Amino acid sequence: MAGSDLYKTLIFTINNILQQEKYKAALAVIKGFRNGAVYGAKIRAPHALVMTFLFKSGSLRDKVKAIAQATYTHSRNLACFVFTYKGLQTLQQRLQGKACQSHSFLAACLGGWLVFGENNNINSQINMYLLSRILFGLSRLAVEKGYIPQPKKDPFPLFAALVWGIVLWLFEYHPHTLQPSLQSSMSYLYHDSNVWHDISDFLVYNKPRAGAQK
Repeated sequence: MAGSDLYKTLIFTINNILQQEKYKAALAVIKGFRNGAVYGAKIRAPHALVMTFLFKSGSLRDKVKAIAQATYTHSRNLACFVFTYKGLQTLQQRLQGKACQSHSFLAACLGGWLVFGENNNINSQINMYLLSRILFGLSRLAVEKGYIPQPKKDPFPLFAALVWGIVLWLFEYHPHTLQPSLQSSMSYLYHDSNVWHDISDFLVYNKPRAGAQK
């Protein structure tokens, strides 16, 4: 009974603290760290699972280790960035006495430098993902603000044509400029489909199994 009462008292105390307005900013930073960690793991784990088993060689143990490492790195980095961003944003608001658009930009710039500034595969994927979204967002904002005229026709078909034209040109003639995971995907789609020996590696397998080809 004593243990149960202690647990109830602890939960009541924690819930009471969570409801107090004076702690809201600090608690939002902590929950941001939590959400960053969870979201990073949810996003990276299935991606790493698919990419590892599709394109990486090695033992099952090595593959599981690679998946766990990629998931941990993505989860940690996103958690640390959210924590840093929200903390710096809150600090600027407290110092200036009000919220400004510049607070978000400056906090994110510093967080990006500290957390996502290291040039590795995980950070590269995340930054390039965001870059594509930024270009779309800035284009829409430019139209909304009247900096560029509203297109008379949907520009998306032209956008798609240029994206695919450029990426395949880079892949065929300058593949070293593309990210390794993209090179692997495109090699599987466009180069591996040029090679086969019999029906087994034409329809069933991408490449002949070890020992199957003499």
